[in-house]
Amino acid sequence: MTTMRSHDAIRDFQFTKDSLKDKIILVTGAGDGIGKVAALTYAKCGATVLLLGKTQSKLEVVYDEIEALGLALPAILPMDLERADFAQMQKLAGLIEKEFGHLDGVLHNAAILGALTPLEMYDPITFEQVMRVNMTAVFMLTQSLIPLLRAARSGSVVFTSSSVGARPRAFWGAYALSKQAVEGMATIFTQETQNMTALRFNCINPGATRTNMRAHAFPGEDPYTLKTPEDIMPVYVYLMTDEASGIKGQVIDCQPKNT
Repeated sequence: MTTMRSHDAIRDFQFTKDSLKDKIILVTGAGDGIGKVAALTYAKCGATVLLLGKTQSKLEVVYDEIEALGLALPAILPMDLERADFAQMQKLAGLIEKEFGHLDGVLHNAAILGALTPLEMYDPITFEQVMRVNMTAVFMLTQSLIPLLRAARSGSVVFTSSSVGARPRAFWGAYALSKQAVEGMATIFTQETQNMTALRFNCINPGATRTNMRAHAFPGEDPYTLKTPEDIMPVYVYLMTDEASGIKGQVIDCQPKNT
């Protein structure tokens, strides 16, 4: 039986070592920050985690941490989302199908900030890079993985948004536009699938969290006043559980009053 939770209850979700037992979950940007913590947390909750990122050495560190804990061995999937084409993503999907047969969840965490500057001065090359990593690659990877997600009992796709996704802010340029696009993508995927499949597409807004990207965006901010990635993991875990199978097309704020 599925129990619907309020957003407050989702933020307070108490996960256990069996919350994601036997699930297979792919995490992009798994070598750093929130992606790394999410991958470790998913593994601690019983999942087999597929670690996707552009820097193999960072992925190997996460792999070793999971292995040292005696958890289900993850898989390392090196991929540069800025340069990967659709054929490479389809090949990746084929590899996952061959090795695992299905996929229970995807966390689209990888993103780049780009420049904080007026749009009229925004470098078009940087603009294209940000949109490629934060939006186009997210679309292509999702489309490639949907057949595997359909094969799961309740495939969950979680996109990472931002406060500037819902409320665009001056000088945030391509990053804000890419996050608006991601929220729209989740809405459209939901509308097109919710009545025919068990697939679910949702967004997470992490809010002000102690990450390298946040430090670049707000260099004068004291990072120790911010929540850590570990603090916001209840939302990340809950959206991958079977209990959340009825949640579709929503944006969940990890820190609703933070910007």
